[in-house]
Amino acid sequence: MPLFVLACFDKENALETRMATRQAHLAWAATRTDAIKLGGPMLDDKGDMAGSLFILDLPDKAAVQAFNAADPYTQAGLWDRVELKAFKVSLGQI
Repeated sequence: MPLFVLACFDKENALETRMATRQAHLAWAATRTDAIKLGGPMLDDKGDMAGSLFILDLPDKAAVQAFNAADPYTQAGLWDRVELKAFKVSLGQI
């Protein structure tokens, strides 16, 4: 079964929204460690958080979409765009 990459890109000038929602996002993510193999913020050129990247172990795209829908960042309208791709590990370990 493949893993999934979920890349979520913040709207422009949305750092305030991200920071206001961050504790709720982290608390929610802590309840999903069964699915999250790797995750964290993506950074812009200044080093500010500007998106989120997850490598997820979930059964299918529908489950990944449900995971994303439940994220407090999604519910706060933080994302400009979201990309979802199946992923096969060829190098390294997760």
